[in-house]
Amino acid sequence: MSHSARLADYRTALTTPGMRGPVVASLLARLPIAMIGLSLLLYVQRETGSFAAAGLVSASSLVGVALGSIVQGRLMDRLGPTRPLLVAVVLFSAFVALAVTAVEAGVPLPLLVPLAFAVGLTEPMVGSASRALWSHVLPAGSARLAGYAYEAISMEVFFILGPGLAGVLVAAPWGGTGVIVGAASMVVGSLWFALDPTVRAVRPEPARRDLLGALASPGMRTVTLAALGFGVTIGFIEVAVPAAAANAGHVGVGGLLLSLWSVSSVVFGVLYAMKPFPRAMHLRLPVLLGGFALLSLLLALPTSLVWLAGALLVVGTLITPQATTHSAAIEQVAPAGTATEAFGWVVTAVTVGLAIGQSASGQLVESHGTSAAFTAAAVSGLVIAVLVWVFRGTVAAGVPVPKQEEMDLAAR
Repeated sequence: MSHSARLADYRTALTTPGMRGPVVASLLARLPIAMIGLSLLLYVQRETGSFAAAGLVSASSLVGVALGSIVQGRLMDRLGPTRPLLVAVVLFSAFVALAVTAVEAGVPLPLLVPLAFAVGLTEPMVGSASRALWSHVLPAGSARLAGYAYEAISMEVFFILGPGLAGVLVAAPWGGTGVIVGAASMVVGSLWFALDPTVRAVRPEPARRDLLGALASPGMRTVTLAALGFGVTIGFIEVAVPAAAANAGHVGVGGLLLSLWSVSSVVFGVLYAMKPFPRAMHLRLPVLLGGFALLSLLLALPTSLVWLAGALLVVGTLITPQATTHSAAIEQVAPAGTATEAFGWVVTAVTVGLAIGQSASGQLVESHGTSAAFTAAAVSGLVIAVLVWVFRGTVAAGVPVPKQEEMDLAAR
């Protein structure tokens, strides 16, 4: 199978008959993906005056997203995407309304935290469904790979725009504006996507059902480990960069600096997809993570914010290539009929990694400074890259072929 995509392949993928509606709908549904949690955090902080309370609420929402991506992914693999997404939209709308009402009523934190978890848990996972849709509309090859690359690149763009929109909307007269705008965009886009004829035509693949689901494949577990390392490394950096800006007396520059590495990530991500290196997927996973970790050492050099900006541009070049590789590797390692859940595991691994990295980075910044946090990001990434290298053979082997009687049972 081809592991590279040309510009012509992007055009082929995005102009595939029946895909215009899902592509536009998924854009609308995923635009606020990095906005909901931050808007909720800023809203709670504005109403309560407590960053500690707001942080707990945001963290609870993040845990909900991590779990919801797996649960919804498994349901979509078994039932098709439409029904699970419609149920998620209804529940998500209800929990957002309850959460906003609770914040306005000033309910105690022990009630806000589970509501935030429910909001995250029910966020419609259009990203997972959209990624899996390409395997239904395009044959294996470079055009399908371009579809996967498009998913990774567009998500990176949303992670640039989402926090910026949240920051702008928190200044509105009402603090909950960002939450409502983000939720409305997600609901409308999710409904549009779920009811599109191309999406409704998707039928679940006959598959052997295992309690572990997608993780029944050793190769899938290795891809998930690589995604975890990716998230941990980024988590360290996302806390240390704003801290470095604050230490330099420029608090507002932290977000701008993080936007820089997203820009280089998107640009280089398109170029990398045309000619990825290494060619073999089982080598690409550890090499990209290890390279990302090594480049992160540039951030630890104790110099100016100008140096930090330049270093972030360099480090950012390996963000989208990793996201694209994780998505493409699913094709090679996920058991039949588990593609949506498999992508959910990648999302969960990155989310958990972010939480681990951000938590540890905050402690290191407080006790030893930002250079220690940047160094820890590199070391953590390298350690996990070594583990991925050790288990690389599971990716090369792909998915174990089930026995004939198991295949017959799954087809019934």
